[in-house]
Amino acid sequence: MSTDTILLDAGSGGRASQRLISQCFLRHFDNPMLAVMDDAATLDMAGPIAMSTDSYTVTPLFFPGGSIGTLAVHGTVNDVAMMGARPRYITCACIIEEGLPVDTLERVVADMAAAARTAGVQVVTGDTKVVPRGCCDKMFINTTGIGSIMARPAPSGHRACSGDAVLVSGSMGDHGLTIMGCREGLTFDSAITSDSAPLNHMVAALVEEIGDIHVLRDPTRGGLATTLNEIAQQSGVVVELEETSIPVHAGVKNGCSFLGLDPLYLANEGKLICIVPEACAARALEIMRASPYGRDAARVGTVHAAGQHGRPGQVLLKTPIGGKRLLSMLEGAQLPRIC
Repeated sequence: MSTDTILLDAGSGGRASQRLISQCFLRHFDNPMLAVMDDAATLDMAGPIAMSTDSYTVTPLFFPGGSIGTLAVHGTVNDVAMMGARPRYITCACIIEEGLPVDTLERVVADMAAAARTAGVQVVTGDTKVVPRGCCDKMFINTTGIGSIMARPAPSGHRACSGDAVLVSGSMGDHGLTIMGCREGLTFDSAITSDSAPLNHMVAALVEEIGDIHVLRDPTRGGLATTLNEIAQQSGVVVELEETSIPVHAGVKNGCSFLGLDPLYLANEGKLICIVPEACAARALEIMRASPYGRDAARVGTVHAAGQHGRPGQVLLKTPIGGKRLLSMLEGAQLPRIC
């Protein structure tokens, strides 16, 4: 690039655009499908597919454990994987604010490329727009992912059944508290980092070995409590959680206590909820714990039929002293713009 910052010319479609694409995006995302540089990518896929799209607006752009680039890849890869699918291809569309340092864009794109390699997906098409100063906050990224569905039938929020075990792949609230700490300049007793990670390889192992997985979800915005409310409402069941079984790192627990936050409502970017028949729970936990992203996997609750246990769509938390409290869906935002 001939300048240290992104200029409006870089979004014009002319030579400046071509230089930005070739020297930054193509250099990091290089693969045969993208290198053709047609208006669309040609994909060779057969059978049922899963597709998801998401936009990323996190601030700050870089934080302990990741960046907007890793979030963009991990978030879309994980959404596709939650359908019991093997993600294969993603798109990358960037809206960049005029004046963004070229080095910053280079770091973000390099992070995306590294995350895609780890996840085993290819960036096959994309778009770049540059807007005047003040029209966006540094940069926004939109990604769309597509993958081949492996599970038959595919996991769905409508498939939770009475007697099912509710599992999580690790500790809750790491990402949300990390972003708040960075944004507000807070320090905590112990280091807290985002859990941003690709979960597709873990999901593939679960599908291959367990087969009958009723529900898979990644509890991002709204956290574990809100995501389980969505599932309980979709399936018309009651979910009962054991508070003492839910993994939360000590640093997150202490930070939330100090700030008046609930870790069960904080965002996660590298965790999943897995709801399976009781008979499959132990093996599913073994598979998750064998992954570097699932070492703290735990059983946290049980699905019940509505009626004696509560009304359809309710999530109940059993406290350490034996009482129960209702976990409702998140109202408002504990922390905006976390992904």
